[in-house]
Amino acid sequence: MSLAATHVRSGAVLADLLPAARIRYAVDTALVMGGAALTGVAAQIAVPVPGSPVPVTGQTFAALLVGTALGARRGFLSLGLYALIGMAGMPWFAGGTSGAGGASFGYVLGMLLAATVVGGLARRGGDRSVLRTAGTMVVGSVIIYAVGVPYLALSTGMSMSSAVALGLTPFLIGDALKAALAMGALPVTWKLVGRRG
Repeated sequence: MSLAATHVRSGAVLADLLPAARIRYAVDTALVMGGAALTGVAAQIAVPVPGSPVPVTGQTFAALLVGTALGARRGFLSLGLYALIGMAGMPWFAGGTSGAGGASFGYVLGMLLAATVVGGLARRGGDRSVLRTAGTMVVGSVIIYAVGVPYLALSTGMSMSSAVALGLTPFLIGDALKAALAMGALPVTWKLVGRRG
């Protein structure tokens, strides 16, 4: 049976299309672990930003993609697992770091919340068209920065305006490119499986 022939219930996310009703727990576990691993691998794509303790990474894109594809519950569990394993010492935060004390850990917490929210938006069709996907990615990015930038300021002792200058402004162009990738990938994936919201 092809995925295109599968009936998709309203409020589905991409992970719900997997034909695994009898082994749902095992599939959910694999999806959660896979999302955490994807985020950890994407975090290793890190480009330093001069003057900023926060690098440009693929981590935020992965976190938003995981949340959108897996839905709120699995997205939360996936990013929660990613955060817990990194806090326990696995060097898979940005640039091979670990622990909760780093200047960029607030972004990890923001990604946890953002994956949950964009997963909920995806359940409501937030990834079915280019414009809806753009809005979903913007909401997710705003959440990441709303948690990450204040954490950066508190953890480094810098002013909020400095934290914005070093922890938000240099990343806006990259985030626009990541959103553009998602705007192409997610709606196209839905078209390929034959369902649009």
